[in-house]
Amino acid sequence: MNELKDPRKTFGEALVEAAEKNENILAISADSSGGSGMSPFHERFPDRHIEFGIMEQGIMGYAAGLATTGKIPFVAAIAPFVTARPFEMFRNDLGYMRQNVKVVGRCAGLTYSDLGATHQSLDDVAILRTIPGVTVINPGDPVDIVKAVHAAAEHVGPVYIRIGSPKMPVLMDENYPFQIGKGVVMEDGNDITLVGTGTVLSKAAEATAILKGKGIHPRLINLHTVKPLDRELILKAAAETGRIVTVEEGFLAGGMGSAIAELLAKEHPTPMKMIGLDDEYAETGPYEELLGLYGLQGAQIAETVEGFLE
Repeated sequence: MNELKDPRKTFGEALVEAAEKNENILAISADSSGGSGMSPFHERFPDRHIEFGIMEQGIMGYAAGLATTGKIPFVAAIAPFVTARPFEMFRNDLGYMRQNVKVVGRCAGLTYSDLGATHQSLDDVAILRTIPGVTVINPGDPVDIVKAVHAAAEHVGPVYIRIGSPKMPVLMDENYPFQIGKGVVMEDGNDITLVGTGTVLSKAAEATAILKGKGIHPRLINLHTVKPLDRELILKAAAETGRIVTVEEGFLAGGMGSAIAELLAKEHPTPMKMIGLDDEYAETGPYEELLGLYGLQGAQIAETVEGFLE
């Protein structure tokens, strides 16, 4: 059984580590410090932590201003409130002005399951990848989260990091070389390619194990960076396996699957199946049950892959 870790706590600890290395890193919150895992940062660096309250649109401009002075603000709050609510400010203040601000959307996807459609963030990847120059990272496990925070701190330019809420299994080796824009082959195989990202990477891994037990050998890719896309890795998988299935906890329209489909349509047309949420608001309920409702449990993914192969 893989060790389970709290993604928000993991993020907070990684941010403290990054801040110990770089005195320009600041933590900024919108009435969300404790819930975003930033309490340890406040304890360690009280003068570098700013709590604004509920004013996400203003925070984007303030963070952009701080970045002009050489500071590296990490802005963290509930995912829809730092993406959909201040989208214009994200686009103009951070994207258009190319400011070195890192935005962390926590409780993303369906993981704020019990608060319903207003708090679920299913469109964040789709809307933010339309902003030129914004890097979009969707870590698939706690190791990815730590590495994403450090990589974002070193990267110059606006970055969005998407994390969930329920505890996640550790899937990746702590020593693997995380690189923005480069996916990771977790399992090699030539029958079909599964591309997982973010909170449901573990479900794609479960599906891979089930399929292997049935004599099917998928190639499993952890695509932790949705933008920029790892073109070389995706094109290679398409050429060598002939079919691609994408698994994501978000809307199919504009998400990771769409990004891959856009690439393949232009450069290597390949049969694809995208697993995620279609054109509907998600239901409210227990997280694991919601994943099952939308076909995102491991056994369901495996069944979808088998049907696609047939």
